Amino acid sequence: MASWGRRSSGMVHHIKALSKVELRGKAGEMKGGWWRYPLQPGVASALVPRSWPCVNTMASLFLVQRFKSSLPQKQVEDDDGDQDLDFPGGKVAYTSEMKFISGSYDKRIPCYRVLGDDGELIKDGSDFEKVNKELAVKMYSDMVCLQIMDTFMYEAQRQGRISFYMTSFGEEAATISSAAALTKDDIILPQYREPGALLWRGFTLQEFVNQCFGNKDDGGKGRQMPVHYGSSKHNFVTVSSPIATQLPQAAGMAYSLKMDKKDACVVAFIGDGGTSEGDFHAGLNFAAVMEAPVIFVCRNNGWAISTPTSDQFRSDGVVVKGQAYGIPSIRVDGTDALAVYSAIRAARSMAINEQRPVLVESLAYRVGHHSTSDDSTKYRSLNEIEHWKTDRDPVNKFRKWVELNGWWSERDEADLRSSIKKQLLKAIQVAEGMEKPPLTELFTDVYDLPPSNLIEQEKLLRQIVNKYPRDFPSDVSLH
Repeated sequence: MASWGRRSSGMVHHIKALSKVELRGKAGEMKGGWWRYPLQPGVASALVPRSWPCVNTMASLFLVQRFKSSLPQKQVEDDDGDQDLDFPGGKVAYTSEMKFISGSYDKRIPCYRVLGDDGELIKDGSDFEKVNKELAVKMYSDMVCLQIMDTFMYEAQRQGRISFYMTSFGEEAATISSAAALTKDDIILPQYREPGALLWRGFTLQEFVNQCFGNKDDGGKGRQMPVHYGSSKHNFVTVSSPIATQLPQAAGMAYSLKMDKKDACVVAFIGDGGTSEGDFHAGLNFAAVMEAPVIFVCRNNGWAISTPTSDQFRSDGVVVKGQAYGIPSIRVDGTDALAVYSAIRAARSMAINEQRPVLVESLAYRVGHHSTSDDSTKYRSLNEIEHWKTDRDPVNKFRKWVELNGWWSERDEADLRSSIKKQLLKAIQVAEGMEKPPLTELFTDVYDLPPSNLIEQEKLLRQIVNKYPRDFPSDVSLH
């Protein structure tokens, strides 16, 4: 909050400074209660209400600097000649034909891909960002590591050793390739199925396991559910259970980067179900209007828990929603690591260089259950799951491509899997044997001086623990 306060103060000073400057030396004219300012040849003039204070300032901040593609385009004359509606935001042509805009396209928006299921390029000269051996091997290694970690931790939950878990089966390439396309200065706001992005940035297996076990070395001090990771060191904002709340936050963070002239962007992940939340629309609209450098990545995995996309959308998925807000958008094959990497690289360049938001819809089927609290066989067929697990597995697909380049072998595969399994077994043993954070940590890090109601809650908790010690874990200290 303090950071935002400083930025708000800086913006006020910026506005005051701009109020002393004429709008690019161009005079405006008064017409119908509005000031009209010419912007550039061939583009409609900007209309500013007469009642606005600091008219020159506001026009400079929010109108003149608009990227060209967001301005109304020149209208084609129709049977009503050169008549048009001179309305705030740009001229709109009249027509005598009553015609509704179609609610859908004749064809679905195509999905950008580079690799076929056999790991080969779908055609020579494919349009994609080239990847060298070092980068490709790390991408593949992290995908394998994520798969193995998910397998071990899922089984740990089933054995009652942790309370909850969510796997990323089927979506490994979507998150790891996205992270690979970014820089360490880019801020990531995850939903909850993006541990691959954090793994890519250097979060260790021990740190992942510590968080799931909620021990004293957990960066979140045991306050969060398992898989709710976060790391300020890695510019990875802590996962929050409520859906889509991170999208308006991402727009605000991106606008902050813009004000500070940082060479970085914000990347916010969301599932297909989250696009039905109001925060999705608020976040996209705010980012578009304020021209914030943020990439919204929707992991459309086919199922919002038990709700299929056929019940989620009347429109063509998620990608078409960006156009309504004036946001350039692309649909990409989320099982294709090269396609995802290339799309996010291009989106990042667009977001930073053009100072605007971008929407990326990644199509990658969720092979696992929604979480350990879910049984997906109750609402989808085993044949459907098995098809995506075996025939469309993103890890196997990328491995084939890496092998075709001569960068990977069976020996490399065996060594990698053996090493990861040993690391995970050790990490679980260490995490499980470590004591929990003391109960006092429940009441820290929020207030400088705890308020009276919080002090009273802590006192009451201590009394209950002392009265019923057998109802609380023996490894949790009161101090």
